[in-house]
Amino acid sequence: MTNIKKAARPGRVNTAYQKHYAHDHNPIDGFLSLLEGVKRTGNGTWLARCPAHQDKSPSLSIREADDNKVLIHCHAGCSAHEVVSAVGLEITDLFPPRPADPSYVGKPERRPFPAADILRAIAFEALVVGCAASAMLAGEPFNQTDRDRLMLAVSRIQAALDAGGLNHG
Repeated sequence: MTNIKKAARPGRVNTAYQKHYAHDHNPIDGFLSLLEGVKRTGNGTWLARCPAHQDKSPSLSIREADDNKVLIHCHAGCSAHEVVSAVGLEITDLFPPRPADPSYVGKPERRPFPAADILRAIAFEALVVGCAASAMLAGEPFNQTDRDRLMLAVSRIQAALDAGGLNHG
Protein backbone atom coordinates (compact mmCIF):
# COMPACT_ATOMS: atom_id res chain seq x y z
CA MET A 1 0.00 0.00 0.00
CA THR A 2 1.40 3.37 -0.87
CA ASN A 3 1.75 6.24 1.57
CA ILE A 4 -0.70 8.20 -0.55
CA LYS A 5 -3.38 5.59 0.10
CA LYS A 6 -2.67 5.55 3.84
CA ALA A 7 -3.04 9.31 4.00
CA ALA A 8 -6.24 9.33 1.94
CA ARG A 9 -8.52 10.15 4.87
CA PRO A 10 -6.54 11.16 7.96
CA GLY A 11 -8.43 11.25 11.22
CA ARG A 12 -11.20 8.92 10.04
CA VAL A 13 -10.45 6.28 12.68
CA ASN A 14 -12.84 6.24 15.63
CA THR A 15 -10.49 5.16 18.43
CA ALA A 16 -13.21 5.20 21.10
CA TYR A 17 -15.19 2.74 19.02
CA GLN A 18 -12.14 0.55 18.38
CA LYS A 19 -11.36 0.15 22.08
CA HIS A 20 -14.68 -1.60 22.54
CA TYR A 21 -14.92 -3.15 19.09
CA ALA A 22 -13.73 -6.64 20.05
CA HIS A 23 -16.21 -7.08 22.87
CA ASP A 24 -19.55 -8.58 21.86
CA HIS A 25 -19.84 -6.78 18.56
CA ASN A 26 -21.73 -7.43 15.41
CA PRO A 27 -18.92 -7.10 12.85
CA ILE A 28 -21.10 -5.67 10.07
CA ASP A 29 -22.52 -2.83 12.17
CA GLY A 30 -19.12 -1.86 13.46
CA PHE A 31 -17.43 -1.96 10.08
CA LEU A 32 -20.18 -0.03 8.31
CA SER A 33 -20.05 2.68 10.99
CA LEU A 34 -16.43 3.40 10.04
CA LEU A 35 -17.13 3.87 6.31
CA GLU A 36 -18.36 6.82 4.27
CA GLY A 37 -21.05 6.86 1.61
CA VAL A 38 -22.64 3.58 2.70
CA LYS A 39 -25.65 2.50 0.61
CA ARG A 40 -27.64 -0.67 1.14
CA THR A 41 -27.92 -2.57 -2.14
CA GLY A 42 -29.84 -5.61 -0.97
CA ASN A 43 -30.39 -7.98 1.91
CA GLY A 44 -27.04 -8.13 3.68
CA THR A 45 -25.15 -6.21 0.96
CA TRP A 46 -23.82 -2.65 0.80
CA LEU A 47 -21.63 -0.36 -1.28
CA ALA A 48 -19.38 2.30 0.25
CA ARG A 49 -16.47 4.55 -0.61
CA CYS A 50 -13.25 2.62 -0.07
CA PRO A 51 -11.22 4.13 2.77
CA ALA A 52 -7.94 2.80 1.34
CA HIS A 53 -7.88 5.15 -1.66
CA GLN A 54 -9.36 8.45 -2.83
CA ASP A 55 -12.75 7.09 -3.80
CA LYS A 56 -15.17 9.53 -5.48
CA SER A 57 -17.90 6.96 -6.04
CA PRO A 58 -18.52 3.77 -4.05
CA SER A 59 -16.19 0.97 -5.11
CA LEU A 60 -16.20 -1.14 -1.95
CA SER A 61 -18.68 -4.03 -1.89
CA ILE A 62 -19.62 -5.33 1.54
CA ARG A 63 -21.59 -8.46 2.31
CA GLU A 64 -22.59 -10.11 5.56
CA ALA A 65 -22.27 -13.90 5.31
CA ASP A 66 -24.72 -16.27 6.99
CA ASP A 67 -22.27 -16.82 9.87
CA ASN A 68 -21.97 -13.01 10.47
CA LYS A 69 -18.56 -12.73 8.81
CA VAL A 70 -18.02 -9.55 6.82
CA LEU A 71 -16.86 -10.06 3.24
CA ILE A 72 -15.34 -7.08 1.42
CA HIS A 73 -14.09 -6.40 -2.10
CA CYS A 74 -12.69 -3.15 -3.49
CA HIS A 75 -13.38 -2.97 -7.22
CA ALA A 76 -10.49 -0.50 -7.60
CA GLY A 77 -8.03 -3.19 -6.46
CA CYS A 78 -7.33 -2.45 -2.80
CA SER A 79 -6.70 -5.57 -0.73
CA ALA A 80 -8.90 -6.45 2.24
CA HIS A 81 -5.91 -5.76 4.52
CA GLU A 82 -5.53 -2.26 3.05
CA VAL A 83 -9.23 -1.54 3.50
CA VAL A 84 -9.47 -2.62 7.14
CA SER A 85 -6.19 -0.99 8.15
CA ALA A 86 -7.35 2.29 6.56
CA VAL A 87 -10.09 2.46 9.22
CA GLY A 88 -7.77 1.24 11.97
CA LEU A 89 -9.01 -2.34 12.17
CA GLU A 90 -7.58 -5.78 11.51
CA ILE A 91 -8.95 -8.63 9.40
CA THR A 92 -10.03 -10.47 12.55
CA ASP A 93 -12.42 -7.60 13.31
CA LEU A 94 -14.52 -8.75 10.33
CA PHE A 95 -15.38 -11.98 12.14
CA PRO A 96 -17.78 -12.46 15.04
CA PRO A 97 -16.18 -13.05 18.45
CA ARG A 98 -15.67 -16.63 19.53
CA PRO A 99 -17.66 -17.74 22.55
CA ALA A 100 -15.71 -17.31 25.80
CA ASP A 101 -16.98 -20.68 27.05
CA PRO A 102 -13.98 -23.07 27.00
CA SER A 103 -16.26 -26.05 26.49
CA TYR A 104 -17.45 -24.59 23.16
CA VAL A 105 -15.95 -26.65 20.37
CA GLY A 106 -17.58 -25.09 17.34
CA LYS A 107 -17.03 -26.47 13.88
CA PRO A 108 -14.25 -29.01 13.55
CA GLU A 109 -11.04 -27.55 12.20
CA ARG A 110 -10.91 -27.95 8.44
CA ARG A 111 -7.72 -29.40 7.09
CA PRO A 112 -6.45 -28.01 3.80
CA PHE A 113 -5.41 -31.46 2.50
CA PRO A 114 -7.32 -34.74 2.43
CA ALA A 115 -5.86 -37.42 4.71
CA ALA A 116 -5.25 -39.76 1.75
CA ASP A 117 -3.01 -37.15 0.07
CA ILE A 118 -1.05 -36.65 3.28
CA LEU A 119 -0.57 -40.40 3.68
CA ARG A 120 0.60 -40.74 0.07
CA ALA A 121 3.17 -37.98 0.58
CA ILE A 122 4.43 -39.58 3.80
CA ALA A 123 4.59 -43.00 2.13
CA PHE A 124 6.72 -41.67 -0.73
CA GLU A 125 9.12 -39.82 1.56
CA ALA A 126 9.32 -42.89 3.85
CA LEU A 127 10.43 -44.84 0.77
CA VAL A 128 13.27 -42.33 0.27
CA VAL A 129 14.28 -42.72 3.94
CA GLY A 130 14.12 -46.51 3.58
CA CYS A 131 16.40 -46.45 0.51
CA ALA A 132 18.86 -44.24 2.38
CA ALA A 133 18.85 -46.61 5.36
CA SER A 134 19.42 -49.58 3.09
CA ALA A 135 22.37 -47.84 1.42
CA MET A 136 23.84 -46.94 4.81
CA LEU A 137 23.55 -50.55 6.01
CA ALA A 138 25.30 -51.71 2.83
CA GLY A 139 28.15 -49.35 3.64
CA GLU A 140 27.63 -47.12 0.63
CA PRO A 141 29.00 -43.59 1.10
CA PHE A 142 26.59 -40.63 1.08
CA ASN A 143 27.47 -37.60 -1.00
CA GLN A 144 26.04 -34.12 -0.33
CA THR A 145 23.17 -34.65 -2.81
CA ASP A 146 22.13 -37.84 -0.96
CA ARG A 147 22.26 -36.04 2.41
CA ASP A 148 20.24 -33.12 1.05
CA ARG A 149 17.54 -35.45 -0.34
CA LEU A 150 17.34 -37.34 2.95
CA MET A 151 16.91 -34.07 4.88
CA LEU A 152 14.26 -32.97 2.38
CA ALA A 153 12.38 -36.23 2.96
CA VAL A 154 12.47 -35.67 6.73
CA SER A 155 11.22 -32.09 6.39
CA ARG A 156 8.42 -33.17 4.03
CA ILE A 157 7.31 -35.87 6.48
CA GLN A 158 7.21 -33.25 9.25
CA ALA A 159 5.26 -30.87 7.02
CA ALA A 160 2.76 -33.61 6.16
CA LEU A 161 2.27 -34.36 9.85
CA ASP A 162 1.73 -30.64 10.51
CA ALA A 163 -0.78 -30.41 7.64
CA GLY A 164 -2.66 -33.34 9.11
CA GLY A 165 -2.62 -31.83 12.59
CA LEU A 166 -0.63 -34.78 13.91
CA ASN A 167 2.64 -33.12 14.90
CA HIS A 168 2.26 -32.39 18.61
CA GLY A 169 5.82 -32.03 19.71
